[in-house]
Amino acid sequence: MSSATSVPAPARFPYAALLVLATIAFTAITTELLPSGLLPQISAGLKITEPVAGYLAAAYAAVIVVTVVPVARLLARIPRHTLLVGLVLTFAASNAWVGLSPDFTTAMIARMVGGLAHGLLWTTMAPFVTRVVPANQVGKALAIVFSGNSLGLAIGAPVGTALGGLLGWRAAFLVLAGFGMLLTVLAFFLLPRIQRISNTARPSIRRAIAEPGVKAVATAWPLLVLAHFALFTYIAPFIREAALPEYATSLALTVLGASGLLGIWVAGLTVDSRPRRSLMITTAAIAVSMALLPLAVGNVPLALVLMTVWGAGLGAIGIYNQSAILRAGGEYSEAANGLTVLTIQLGITVGALYGSGALVVGGPMLVPVAAALPVLAALVITIAGKKHAYPPGPRERIWLEPRPVRPVTPCAAGGSQNTTPEAATDKVEDPA
Repeated sequence: MSSATSVPAPARFPYAALLVLATIAFTAITTELLPSGLLPQISAGLKITEPVAGYLAAAYAAVIVVTVVPVARLLARIPRHTLLVGLVLTFAASNAWVGLSPDFTTAMIARMVGGLAHGLLWTTMAPFVTRVVPANQVGKALAIVFSGNSLGLAIGAPVGTALGGLLGWRAAFLVLAGFGMLLTVLAFFLLPRIQRISNTARPSIRRAIAEPGVKAVATAWPLLVLAHFALFTYIAPFIREAALPEYATSLALTVLGASGLLGIWVAGLTVDSRPRRSLMITTAAIAVSMALLPLAVGNVPLALVLMTVWGAGLGAIGIYNQSAILRAGGEYSEAANGLTVLTIQLGITVGALYGSGALVVGGPMLVPVAAALPVLAALVITIAGKKHAYPPGPRERIWLEPRPVRPVTPCAAGGSQNTTPEAATDKVEDPA
C-alpha cells in the first residue's frame, strides 16, 4: 500500500521513550491488580462485602473485553503520541476517582473508565513500538516495554498493597494517581511524535483475521494465558495441599514476577533471531513445570525451581507472541493486536473458571496438571503454524536451507573434480 508520508528509521535506539512505555505498562498492571490486595479495606471503607468489592476487579476486565475493539476503531485516526498521553492521564484520573469515591457505584464507574483505557493502551503500544525502532530491533524494544508488566506484578501490586495497609486503601489509589500525573508529563515530552502514514489500512478485525497466521496466534497465546491464570488463581490452595509452609504463597508470587523478568530478558535476546525454536522450547518448559508441580509435596526448593521455570516462560511467551501477531497481522497489525487483547482477556476469565472446575473435580493437586493441558494445545498450534503464524527467524533458516555446492568442472587431464566451498577457500590461484 502506497503512502504519501514515510516514517524514517530512528538514528538512535530510543531508550528513553521505551523506558517511559515500560513505566506506563507498570502503571497499567499495578492499576489492574491493586484492588485484589486491598479487598478487606475497600469493603470496610465502602460498607460492602468482600465478594462485592471483588467486582471492582472483575468489571475492569469485562470492560476491556466489551470495548477494546470498537473503541480502538473509533479512535484510529488520533495521533498515537496524543492517544498514549491521553491514556496515561486517564489512568491517573481513574485512580484518583476511585480514591475519592464516596460509594461503591462511583468506584465501579471509575474502575470501568480505567478498564477502557487499559484495553486501548495494549492495542496501541506494541504497534507504536514498531514505528519508533528499526525492524531488526523490535524484539529487543518489546522486551524493554514488557518488563513493566513483570515489575507491576512483582513490585507494583505488592507495594501498593503494603501502602494501602499503612495509609489506607484510598491513599494507595491517590499515590498511584499522582504517579500517573508525573508519568503523563514524561510521556508528553519523551515519546516521539510519529507521522501518520497516509492511506494506511483502517483497523479491521475481519480483515486482520483473514491474514494468514493471525487466528493461530490469537488462539495459542490466550491458551497460555488461560493456563497461567488457572493455576495462578488457585496457587494458595495448591501450596496448602502440597504441605508447603505458609510463607510459600507470598514467596511464590514474588518468584513468578521476578522470574518473568528473566524470561523477558532471554526473549529479548532471541525473538529477532530464533523466535520459533525459542517459543517451542519455552512452551514445552511451561507444560513440564506445571505437570511436575504435584511432585513438590513438602519440597520448597523443587517447588520454587518449577515456579521459576513457569514464571520465566510466562514472561518470554508474551514477547514471542507479541512479535508474532504484529508480523502475522501485516498491514492490519493494530487490529490483529487488538484481537489478541480481547482473546487474552477472555483467556484470563476462562482460566479462572477452568481452574475452579479442576479444583472442584480433582482437588488442589490436580490444578497444575489441568493447567498443563492448554499449554500442550498451544504447543501443537505453534508447531503447526510454521509457515505463517510462527515462521523461523533468520538464525533458524540457515539450518533449513541447503548449503551451496560448486558445479562440477572439468580437470586439465580430461577428468572432473567437485570443488567444495572448503576446497575453493583453500585454493590459491597462481599469479603466473
